[in-house]
Parts: sequence; C-alpha cells; structure tokens
Amino acid sequence: VKVVVTGAAGQIAYSLIPRLVDGKTFGDKIVDLCLVEIPQVVSKLEGMVMELEDSYFPQMGNVTYTDNFEKASHDADWFLLVGSIPRGIVYEGKKIEERSDLLKINGGIFVNQGKAIGENGKDNAKILVVGNPANTNALIGRNAAGKDSQLWMAMTMLDASRAKSVISKKAGSNISDVKNMVIWGNHSPTMYPDIENAVINGQPGSVVIRDMDWVENSFLPTVQQRGKSVIDARGASSATSAAKAALDTIIACENITEDGDCFSAAVASDGAYNVPEGLICGYPLITLADG
Repeated sequence: VKVVVTGAAGQIAYSLIPRLVDGKTFGDKIVDLCLVEIPQVVSKLEGMVMELEDSYFPQMGNVTYTDNFEKASHDADWFLLVGSIPRGIVYEGKKIEERSDLLKINGGIFVNQGKAIGENGKDNAKILVVGNPANTNALIGRNAAGKDSQLWMAMTMLDASRAKSVISKKAGSNISDVKNMVIWGNHSPTMYPDIENAVINGQPGSVVIRDMDWVENSFLPTVQQRGKSVIDARGASSATSAAKAALDTIIACENITEDGDCFSAAVASDGAYNVPEGLICGYPLITLADG
C-alpha cells in the first residue's frame, strides 16, 4: 500500500508517520511512504527518514520525500492531507485571521492537490483531510479531483474520541465501552456530538446519561471547544491526539466494522438525513466486507 503524507515535517506527522509502518495500522501489508513538504522545510524530512530506517519496522517499504505533490500522488492508495494554513498563522508577512484569506490560500493548495489525486491516485484511493478547515478543504479537493470512486473524508475521529473520553468519565466506564459515537456536521465548534445515539456498556446513551443540563452545559461545550482548550494549555494545537485519530480513521476504513458500531468521518452527503447533497458533513459510517 502506498501512503502519501503532506505536512510531513510538522508535529502531527511526527507522531503519525512511524505508526503507519508499525504493523498495526495496515496489518501485514508492506507500506510505501511518500512524504511531502513545502520547499522551505522539505530538507528536514531527511532526518525523519533516518529515524524510520533506524527504528526497525519490518512492514516499512520504500520511503521517499519531495516538495512535488503531483509527483508524489502517482498510484497512491491513501492520502493523508495534514498540511494546510490554519487561522492565526503568519503567511507571507500577514497574520491570517479572516475566513476569506484562509479560503483563498487553502483553496489554491487543495485545488492543486485534488487535481493531482484525481488524475494520478488510485481509482479507489481514500483521502483523509486533517488540515483545517478540514470540511472546506475536503470539499475543495473533492470537487477538483472530480472522481467519485475516490473517497474524500474530513477527519472528525478526534472529536469522536474526545466525546468518548468525556462520556466514559461521566458514566464511570472504560472508553472502550463507548461505541456508536457520531459527530454530525462540521469539524468546528458547531459540530454536534451525538450522545443520545451513542452506546455505553451496551445501553443507549439517552438511558445511561439522563442529566440533560450536564449534556447541554458541560458535555457539548467541552467537546466543541476542546481544540481551543488544548491550544490554551500547551501553546500549540493537538498533535499526538490528532495523529491517533487519523490512524484510527485508517484502521476503521481498512477493517470491517463490528455489528452495532460505527465510526465518524465527514464525507460528501448523498442526501441522507436531509443533508444537502454534496456537502461535506460528519456522518455515522461503517466499513463492509468489500471495503
């Protein structure tokens, strides 16, 4: 399996990349990595490749790095689009705060990447957008790719994991006992973590947790604002947890979903649940035997 990772010199990628080849994410498949960065920092990836080579990963295949995404995209099975320009970053001497600036910069990035993926990626390639604004970036990239057989996703698994953590503490259970956790909508503070339809120790969330005041005034704002809380606490955005969520999304896509469970990612709506068709929206998903 060939995996392309953008933003490969960043914090998220540093946690993510080694675990792509550790034999757990893709099982017994040999994983070829193509790491992509902007020209200004692509040379830093030489050190990452050295560390990978020094770490004894039997499932690791060929590892290359480049600043040319079009070249990297050929025949790839998975694209992990971690690199993007987030709000608050200083870009070309200007602090990016306005949504219009954010869309202009990321629009250019994801149009070009989407075109390359549509033209060069495998017909059944899976694309996970991690870089924010994830839903918007996924929409731009998918439209540019123009290939419906490829699956574009914006990551909401991190939000689902955050929700599971908060629920497990409230219910006094292990986080593994919380299943069917769905994040509806956008990866932003407007998301809706669906506690009512979650399953906790085999029972509906609406039965286990009846304290609606806690749901409305503690659970929802905690999950919706968790990213900001992490930034406030550590002075940087989520890295380890974001990497883990990306890995969990891959694993969920690569393996048949257990009965009674689902996983969360934002995909292009087909009109289900009255979501406008084509909109990138968080949904409950399952993986079938045919992939």
